Amino acid sequence: MKDMSTDESRPPRLKETEADREVRDKAYRVTAGELRAFVERYERLEAEKADIAEQQKEVMAEAKGRGYDVKVLRRLIALRKRDPDDLAEEQAVLDLYKDALGMS
Repeated sequence: MKDMSTDESRPPRLKETEADREVRDKAYRVTAGELRAFVERYERLEAEKADIAEQQKEVMAEAKGRGYDVKVLRRLIALRKRDPDDLAEEQAVLDLYKDALGMS
């Protein structure tokens, strides 16, 4: 069996011209610039996310200082994000299970 990785199996390469190099280099510069823009945007968003997380932490610390139960507040915030129909269905199933276990 003949080894297909030899130079004989490949078509001859065309000589790269100066115009070919210019097109390739220009495409690379555009791609590199676009890539850098994406990375920098993402990094800015990461920094903003960290700032927001710090602010959220401060809000919870303030609420705790005022006597609120932070664990319950977090649960309440999570519940407010959910669809009311999903909450009602989950509560119905929870009540059913609690009843079956004699917990109601």
